[in-house]
Amino acid sequence: MQKMHYLLLDIGTGSTRAALAEAGGHIIDTLSFENSYYRDETYADALYFLPEELKSKIISLCRQLTEKHPEANICAVSASAARQSFVLLDKYGIAFLGLPNIDNRGRGYADSIAGKADIYKKSGKWVTEDTGAAKLLGLMQKRPALYHKLDKFLSLSEWLAYIFTSELCFEHSQACETQLYDLAAASWSSELCSAYGINSDILPPLVCAGESLGNIMPDIAAETGINPDAVFLVGGADTQLALLQMRMKKGDVAVVSGTTSPVVTLSDEFFYDKNERVWVNANLAASGFVTEMNPGVTGLNYQRIKKSLCPDISYAELEEIYSKKRSFACTASFSSLLFYEKRALKNGGFFMRSPLGEELSREDMLWAVLADVACSIYEQLKRLKAISNNESSTLLCCGGGFRSAALCQMLSDLCGLELILYSGFEEASLGGLILLCNKAAGISTKADEEADIAKKYYPGKDRLIHSYHPVWEKNRQNANK
Repeated sequence: MQKMHYLLLDIGTGSTRAALAEAGGHIIDTLSFENSYYRDETYADALYFLPEELKSKIISLCRQLTEKHPEANICAVSASAARQSFVLLDKYGIAFLGLPNIDNRGRGYADSIAGKADIYKKSGKWVTEDTGAAKLLGLMQKRPALYHKLDKFLSLSEWLAYIFTSELCFEHSQACETQLYDLAAASWSSELCSAYGINSDILPPLVCAGESLGNIMPDIAAETGINPDAVFLVGGADTQLALLQMRMKKGDVAVVSGTTSPVVTLSDEFFYDKNERVWVNANLAASGFVTEMNPGVTGLNYQRIKKSLCPDISYAELEEIYSKKRSFACTASFSSLLFYEKRALKNGGFFMRSPLGEELSREDMLWAVLADVACSIYEQLKRLKAISNNESSTLLCCGGGFRSAALCQMLSDLCGLELILYSGFEEASLGGLILLCNKAAGISTKADEEADIAKKYYPGKDRLIHSYHPVWEKNRQNANK
């Protein structure tokens, strides 16, 4: 019997990937490109992307993958995408504007929203520029002509479903990012729509991850080289798919480290924090709740500063240098949120003694940035465990950021927890999609039930990160008084 394959799409903040996987689990190949964003000068801090431009690149990427692997028998297509990223369609079904998670056009309009406490109780999120509703409010205020073109509102992952099938839908894990979704009821909320002055008709029907939307359209099959009998299976939010890849269970605590580093727990019941220090999200298929704290931008900082300071040194070489460090010459502060205070950190940088000493190296500075990531995650984690009464002695981790052994060890040391990486942790969202596809295809493997452990890190005492943390904390506080 001919092997079956899946074509998996993943739109992140920085890049978009297309992966070919064998039914059952193995990723055969992955192709990618960097995403393009444009600045909307109408606002102080607004970015957008062009959906048709992105669509063309995605179709081309799929074509490259199928031509590279003509033997592939693709039976299913599915998609993962960054949270808080949306596509707007007009009445003709044309995607005319894309609003990414790094678009802040909604900033400054929160004061006009009444009933903020009730919004938090229903949506699980305080009023912030990050949500879909806030982005639409900003569009409404300053770009009314564009806003009035809006007929349907989609998340990125379900926009991909629309491209491949022409079906309009919204998965629960993405719907909760709009702030127009009632978490407890697992449905769109007319009250939340009214609070923002948004017509609920723009919101497509809710669907569950793993649900089949039918065969992909013949023209898309021809353009991409995908088997026209392939079905499209609903995916969802990248973070929740990553949690699925880790087989995360109630009572576990986990970190997904990429552009940002959400720190999360799972529960069967909606967790309400009267002090509004956490966000609560819908899990895939509304199968529970994900309680979250987030230090904001983390991994992206490390990538950018590495590219600037050490473009000629590989990540592996840096890890070797880090393993020999016995002292630090500076601290860094680049993470962007004090989540538990609902406060953005506006100031950051490197902090060192004056005058500048000869001993300071670029490797010292980059290690400090990685330590900033570890400390920022730790600050969220210890508070989330306290608020949610989580007593787990282990920390599940996934995402590209945890390719760094130095980061893993720093975080384990700070938290005093055993840190666990499962096989496939580097591509966790894709791994989650594979599990969805396997279930839909009726394929059951041992790996579907229980992931193999790739590596464990054990906490130590009196490590360098323990000396770094209090100095880092003081410098960050002084910079953001």
